[in-house]
Amino acid sequence: MASVEKLPMLAEGYERLLSELKALREERPRIVDAIEEARAHGDLSENAEYHAAKERQGQVEATIADLEDKVSRAQIVDPTTLSGDKIIFGATVTLLDDDDKPVRYQIVGPYEADAKIGRISYNSPLGRALIGRVVGDEVEVSVPAGDRFYAVEKIEFI
Repeated sequence: MASVEKLPMLAEGYERLLSELKALREERPRIVDAIEEARAHGDLSENAEYHAAKERQGQVEATIADLEDKVSRAQIVDPTTLSGDKIIFGATVTLLDDDDKPVRYQIVGPYEADAKIGRISYNSPLGRALIGRVVGDEVEVSVPAGDRFYAVEKIEFI
């Protein structure tokens, strides 16, 4: 059973989910055509094209159901409408690492997270450690590479 818990996400992440859902819905008729064509080749027990098309159909239908669930539970958050002195979803945070080097992350939903572009999930170890913190707080995070220490330098809502 699907959870009814709201999924906070940025408008950009919501649009990405919608576009992926649209593309998969458009693929449905092509899969049905591939199944019909493979079925026309006769014996289904040894028909690799038929089995591949049926497997793809199952994957697409499962992904569509998952995306529809996420879209229906989406709670779109515009960080520019937020304010405050605590780190919350949507905040862009500048941290100082162990070497006093600044690192910057935006707190986003799990489906939008990409650490390479500075977006971390509120469910990640660092995201969970940062939520509720204020400028000046020191944060310790245990990650696979070991313990990391950060100081919160700046909180922005951009």
